[in-house]
Amino acid sequence: MNIGQASKATGVSTKMIRYYEQIKLISPAHRTEASYRTYSDNDIHTLRFVRGARDLGFSVEQMKTLLTLWRDRSRASADVKAIALEHIAELERKAAAIQAMTKTLKHLANNCQGNGRPDCPIIEEIANASEKDMLEINARFGVGAMK
Repeated sequence: MNIGQASKATGVSTKMIRYYEQIKLISPAHRTEASYRTYSDNDIHTLRFVRGARDLGFSVEQMKTLLTLWRDRSRASADVKAIALEHIAELERKAAAIQAMTKTLKHLANNCQGNGRPDCPIIEEIANASEKDMLEINARFGVGAMK
């Protein structure tokens, strides 16, 4: 099956299929004499696995590890569970950070008059955020230090 058909069968866009091949998440597709990509049933199964992992929010590195474990019939389920639990903790941390931002923004919006005057606590809060505040926000989302 060609890349368009593989995309339809798996729900992974052609652009992402090419990207996954480029970063070696998946094996390069077989090529016809005309250099068109062709995908086997095993390739489709792998792409569906990747799509499922992506839909659960796993990172590319985590997907690489999960693919390796998936292919290893002698794997320990404890290894898979450890990755899942680590990912759950990260999702919960991000959800808590989003809740905190939502609470702050609701508070600011409630204190904004929303009239024709220029005074606005939302703008003031954003403008007055210190580098320390920004580092704290970045840390909540796992973003590296500001440069």
